[in-house]
Amino acid sequence: MIASRLHNGRSLILPGLAALVALAILIGLGTWQLQRKAWKEDLIAQIETRAYGEPGTILPEAEWPSWRADQDEFRKVRVTGTFLHQFEAPVYGLARGERQGAPIQGYYLITPLKLASGATVMVNRGFVPTDLRDPARRPESQPQGEVTVTGLVRAPEIRNPFTPNDEPARNQWFARDPQAMAAAHKLDRVAPFLIDADASPKPGGWPRGGQTPLTLPNSHLQYAVTWYGIALTLIGVFTAFAWRRLKGSGSVELKQEE
Repeated sequence: MIASRLHNGRSLILPGLAALVALAILIGLGTWQLQRKAWKEDLIAQIETRAYGEPGTILPEAEWPSWRADQDEFRKVRVTGTFLHQFEAPVYGLARGERQGAPIQGYYLITPLKLASGATVMVNRGFVPTDLRDPARRPESQPQGEVTVTGLVRAPEIRNPFTPNDEPARNQWFARDPQAMAAAHKLDRVAPFLIDADASPKPGGWPRGGQTPLTLPNSHLQYAVTWYGIALTLIGVFTAFAWRRLKGSGSVELKQEE
């Protein structure tokens, strides 16, 4: 009987190791969701604190080298300058459509804004659908002379493994990266951040600003509870499996002795 139980106990080693690996993964996913929850709550707090109210001024150029997104992003600002439309950079992306919120393909127009000081800030002027990528099809969309832009400070877009490579020679862009765009056009004294223009009406209706999402979903606690719940279920299932196997071996031995 003892030998049989030892044998059955050894037969639980591989299932037990597999269960431990799965348990570690599930707990890791739950913990990661809690970390994401803290990050999301901090981001929501930043938006609520900075994105509303009267607009301020952008960070002075002397402080650009030490600019940090966690201290400045989503702040509402107003800036005046002259657009360099010859360097307009269309960045491929999706935007929510007018009908039933279905996403539509198109481009975000990133245009350098030359300040009176001689420095430059990249402005995301807004979204245009694919058929309006060519400026010739929206001639009213490029205001001349001095303009004032109100919008939100944004950090450069973070690339991921699925982001295609930009093709500056063809003016094809897939990430809102002000420094890469500045380098392609040999612009200097460029801010390390962008400004997402607000939804103020524009001649001809394009591009459409105000594309920064200010209401963010936060379901990370629910996801964390789900992963931890699956982990507890796994513990219960494996415990029942092991107990039945060990108990079953004992029952067989008793029947043989009878």
